[in-house]
Amino acid sequence: MTEWIGRLIAEGGYLGVALLMFIETIFPPIPSEVIMPLAGIEAARGPMSIWGVIASGTTGAMLGNTAWYFLARALGVDRLRPFVRKWGRWLTVTWRDVQRADKWFDRKGWLFIMIGRMTPSIRSLVSVPAGIFEMPLKTFLIASTVGTLGWTTLLALLGQKLGENYEAIGAYLGPLSTGVMVLMALYYVFRVIRWRAEH
Repeated sequence: MTEWIGRLIAEGGYLGVALLMFIETIFPPIPSEVIMPLAGIEAARGPMSIWGVIASGTTGAMLGNTAWYFLARALGVDRLRPFVRKWGRWLTVTWRDVQRADKWFDRKGWLFIMIGRMTPSIRSLVSVPAGIFEMPLKTFLIASTVGTLGWTTLLALLGQKLGENYEAIGAYLGPLSTGVMVLMALYYVFRVIRWRAEH
């Protein structure tokens, strides 16, 4: 996969970087942790600039983020009610939890989005609650862009700095991503065990 990504970046330039980051946002198994460092390496070689790489990567990711937002917004929170009633235990939520989350999102959702965009494993998922809870589009775009820009900048600059040794990025971010997934799995199991139906 790494060779294919590197070839698309080398041949496609900024458009290739944007396309890959768009795909990564829609289909998370293609990792940004590979795409942006390789784009940083290409920028170090020329002719692309590092800031052009960062801008194109951020743009591609934001197109995907925004697509997820509108899909989730079309679904809407009210359509979740029968699903939550039926599968609440395995979702580990009650309808009351959904209502509380909706109110919390009105106050602090922008912070969740901004931090979520810079968190491995959940970056591509945070658009969904933003859309479902109808976060204002302007707030979503600003928070998402800030977080996404921070993440793509970090990875691209690391790739530019480390050059062909960019695999070292994976040596650090890989365990971090795995750790986040393990913690999420453990928390899910805890929630399932402690879940109580509404009466």
